[in-house]
Amino acid sequence: MNIERIGVIGAGTMGNGIAQVCAVAGIRVVMVDVSDEAVQRGVKTLWGSLDRLVKKEKLTAAQKDEALARVQGTTDYTQLKDAQIVIEAATENPDLKLRILRQVEGIVGPDAVIASNTSSISITQLAAVLDKPERCIGLHFFNPVPLMGLLEVIRGLQTSDATHALAVAFAQAVGKTPVTVKNSPGFVVNRILCPMINEAIFVLQEGLATAEDIDAGMKLGCNHPIGPLALADLIGLDTMLSIMEVFHEGFGDPKYRPAPLLREMVQAGRLGRKTGRGFYSYDA
Repeated sequence: MNIERIGVIGAGTMGNGIAQVCAVAGIRVVMVDVSDEAVQRGVKTLWGSLDRLVKKEKLTAAQKDEALARVQGTTDYTQLKDAQIVIEAATENPDLKLRILRQVEGIVGPDAVIASNTSSISITQLAAVLDKPERCIGLHFFNPVPLMGLLEVIRGLQTSDATHALAVAFAQAVGKTPVTVKNSPGFVVNRILCPMINEAIFVLQEGLATAEDIDAGMKLGCNHPIGPLALADLIGLDTMLSIMEVFHEGFGDPKYRPAPLLREMVQAGRLGRKTGRGFYSYDA
């Protein structure tokens, strides 16, 4: 399957990362956001990421320029009309995602695949708002997108075999390893990962150990490359809370209840790296 043109909704951390891996793989990308400022921030971040790859000699300067030339940043949704796949990578908000997917379907061609990069929201639920729900699928990239090798391909109840085949081909085209999973809260990786992080927050809340010692224990005792609390700061504590709330509601099981300390940290605006303070403090 020859994939030549992709649309990405959202120029933030995930959106510009997805745009980068597509552009480096030789695919033309239209990256859409709500304002020119957001688009320019996304393009600037993408440029910086590619520049670091050149300095590390993983890309040549010419390859960087070619990749940048394949990315079109815009606020105009109609520029998505020729995209073979459109990937929604907006904030983890169901109402926002549903609104975006409806808008995208009104623009793209009848055979275009409409995908969501959601980390926890039901693909079946998202697909249900489309006139052709069989064209909807989950494409869950991991942060940082250019470095992480996995792509979860999530089939909703309505997802067709043709949609799934194109999604798998796309994953392989951008150098990711696709893992196909059924639709369920958190899918596979976050279903396992986020309750572990939540439990680490309970351990901290109960005063069993310091944040530093909890993270050191998991790094040295379980050979994890990063401790769970540092990882929560990287993910964003607001995102962590949202995922745990989806689990708690979706499964109706108290084992998924968010740690009270996690909720309090979010209420305090201590969201992790993006605000400069979470379980750790970060210099500007």
